Amino acid sequence: MGHQGDVIAELTTDHREVDQLFGKIEALPPGDEQRKTYADQAVIELVRHSVAEEAYLYPAVRRLLPDGDTIADKEIEEHAEAERTMKELEGADAGQQEFDRLISKLMTEIRSHVQDEEDTLFPQLRAVASQDELMKLGDQVRTAKKTAPTRPHPSAPDTPPANKLLAPGVGMVDRVRDALSGRGKD
Repeated sequence: MGHQGDVIAELTTDHREVDQLFGKIEALPPGDEQRKTYADQAVIELVRHSVAEEAYLYPAVRRLLPDGDTIADKEIEEHAEAERTMKELEGADAGQQEFDRLISKLMTEIRSHVQDEEDTLFPQLRAVASQDELMKLGDQVRTAKKTAPTRPHPSAPDTPPANKLLAPGVGMVDRVRDALSGRGKD
């Protein structure tokens, strides 16, 4: 799948890519080191995705939907919970039972969040936003993901303007750490 189009197409593509990584994890036996590699790749994509949604999608949801504040707050809380799980997962090795527990928890959290977004939020947004606005949001999300952090930072701000100001700097530090460690390269 390519990354292009409106915000809904962009985010749906992200969802499919992460679910493919989850499928690869599930296909391997417990303790297989490749599970950690795939988990790291999924975390990188999930963090970038979440940061972009928090910077651009959820402000649009607040502005465009009648109950947008409630919806955005719920989505951000789900992100926060998943980010806490990802932070714990970061310190677990594939051979540990804790890894299996945490990756299962993360997959459940993310799959539930994705289903809710795709079944409820995205149709509501498509019904009220113009195609031009959805395209602009897609461009903003793609741009944000390029500089977004790649590691979970549960205590970082998750709403504008602080998240938009801090994310690129934190993202740069994360990408340097990833390059030095080789994380996310397999």
